[in-house]
Amino acid sequence: MEKPGFVYIMASGRNGTIYIGVTSGLAKRVWEHRNGVVPGFTKKYGCHDLVWFEAHDTIEAARQRELRMKEWKRDWKVKEIEWMNPNWDDLFDTLTPD
Repeated sequence: MEKPGFVYIMASGRNGTIYIGVTSGLAKRVWEHRNGVVPGFTKKYGCHDLVWFEAHDTIEAARQRELRMKEWKRDWKVKEIEWMNPNWDDLFDTLTPD
């Protein structure tokens, strides 16, 4: 049985730098971004706030959604964030542990 997947967006702040990722363990992965555990884009640009996420039945479905979203223009991504989270609040505390 395949694991479920999540597409998520991390941001450096409202209307700041954004990063789109995919994972099967959302709480753990976001914790890693927030704490700079893994070097890379989110650490370099300070993308520590989880501002959007979406659950999928399979990791493959989540990957496909991630790839489509990465092709979007920035303003489309901002509209997607603001539809779910108009204040760009950090949603980390709303997650349940993996």
